This record gives sequence, structure tokens and C-alpha cells, in this order.
Amino acid sequence: MQSSSHLFPVALISAERRGDLTEDVYRLKPGNSPDFTVEIAVTRLGLVAAPDARGVPVVLLHGSFSNRRFWYSPKGIGLGAYLARAGFDVWIPEMRGHGLSARNSAYKTNCVADYARFDLPAIAAFVREQTGEAPHWIGHSLGGTTLAAAFGGQYLTADDAASVALFGSQVTRSHWPLKVPPLQWAARLLLKRFEHVSGPRFKRGPEDEPMGVLLESMRWHGLFGGFGHKKEDWWAGLQQVTVPLLCVAGAGDHQDPEWACRELFERFGSEDKTFLVLGREQGFSEDFGHVPMLVSKAAQTQVWPRVADWLNRHVAVEEAESTLNMMATPS
Repeated sequence: MQSSSHLFPVALISAERRGDLTEDVYRLKPGNSPDFTVEIAVTRLGLVAAPDARGVPVVLLHGSFSNRRFWYSPKGIGLGAYLARAGFDVWIPEMRGHGLSARNSAYKTNCVADYARFDLPAIAAFVREQTGEAPHWIGHSLGGTTLAAAFGGQYLTADDAASVALFGSQVTRSHWPLKVPPLQWAARLLLKRFEHVSGPRFKRGPEDEPMGVLLESMRWHGLFGGFGHKKEDWWAGLQQVTVPLLCVAGAGDHQDPEWACRELFERFGSEDKTFLVLGREQGFSEDFGHVPMLVSKAAQTQVWPRVADWLNRHVAVEEAESTLNMMATPS
């Protein structure tokens, strides 16, 4: 695997072995946004037994207050590790200021619009350069929302994605105080004083989240707001998306409920699309919550195999056969 790029400065900053997995961490400096201090850490997971193997590329995007460890633990447990062992070429970016991605100079104002307009296209270009093909994308929570923004704004196109899967992602659930202008103005004035929301302090996750993301969400859900950026209407743009789509909602997810996830799913123009609810009524062992839908023992046996099946059904025949052969090869 290359450790450099012809696109922009890239450095291989770490190469570790994690049991049966290899963990290569790249630092990307795209220089494509107004803040030239932005650096994006992207981790590639591979197999020690097959270091030069190139399976089907899959990009995993974490949600808010999170980092790459959502997808795989230091002990090699997680959907990312599972897919790597299944023969996929797994790539895990960390958004600005999360995990191994340093905080940029404009960290306080980081927002989904920046991730979608600048960072995801750079990640897509890098992964395509390294693998020679368009990757499949999987996003959880804010990661899925960012993917929706990127496709709705046409920052990512069918040339950049073989398919997209959204877990616990929605953009239409709102709270009535945000529809009252004086209340929203007062809240925004107060929140602008702070740089970030502390994930550990408020028990939301291991990472802080820049205040720009919260203010942006408030703007979307305000009285005259909408899913977009300035004059760009991402919600309308989703109707033009043709990439195969999988949307997954947890029946026990109170943060991003099923009905809101379904509204986002229905907005996509993709002809090949599937909506999956993880709940007892659908034959699962429990009503999965927001995080347990991907990080739990039940998810390991009931959800992860479905993800691999979705990916295998959306790759070229020869690639699928290669991936399945790798899955059958003893470690």
C-alpha cells in the first residue's frame, strides 16, 4: 500500500500490528478549505496474514463525540475489524479535532458543511487513489448525516461511492423551542461563548464536539431553517442521488427515532434502497438503541453479518468472489 499521494501531502504516521490486524494511520493535509491547518487522520485496517491483499474498499464514518474506536477497539473488536477479517479494505477517517486528527485553527466553527464540502471529497479521492476504485461508505449518527449532506450537495457523486449505508441518521427531528426565534437567538448567543461541548463531561462520548456543529444543527431546525448551507438545499439535492442506499434505524433509538430515519431514507432518489428496522417485531433479539445497533454483543451476531451481506451484494461479481474466497481462507 502506498504511503504517499499525488493529490496532496500525506504521511504514514503509524504502522502497528493489532493481533491479526494491521493498523496503518495516514495524515492527510488536503489544503482545500479556507483553514489550511486542517489535518485528517485516516486509519486503514488490513490482515497480517495478507498485507498486500486489496479487498473492496469501505469507509467508516463515526458520529458525534466519537472517534475511530467506535469501529474497532484496541483489542480488535468492532464492525471495522469484522469487515477487515471478512476481506474488505477498511478505511476509518476521524473528523477535524477528533481522535488522531489535530484541532485546526478554526476548530470552534467546524461544522457538517465543512466536513461534507472539503473533507469527505478529499478522503474519497485519497481512498480511490490508493485502492483504484470507489469505496462503499458507512456512517453512524452524525457520520451518516454528513454523508447525506455530501450527497445532497453533490460534493460526493456516484463516481465517489459504490454504495452508502446510514445507521441512526436523520435530519428532520426537531424541538419546538428552536421554532421560537427569541428562544433560539438567546440560546445561540449563550452557546457562542464556548468553543466546544464536552463529550466526557456530559457523558455523550470520549470526544468533544465543536460548537459550530451544534449551532449549525440549531439553524437547520429553526423556524425558517432547512437541511442545507447558505443557498444550497441539500434536502432537495437528495432526490438526485442514485447511489445504492441502506438505511438502518433502531426500534429503541430515542435520539434518532425510526420515523425520522425513514424520512431521510425516503428523500433519497436511489432506486436500489433498503430500510431496515432493528427491533423485536422484525425478528431481532432486542429493540436496538442508538449505539448498541453497532456496538454490542447482539450487534456482532445480528447486525454485522447483514452489513457484510449488503456490501457483498453491491460489488462486481469478480470482486465479490474474491472477497468471499478471502472469508473462507483460514487465518
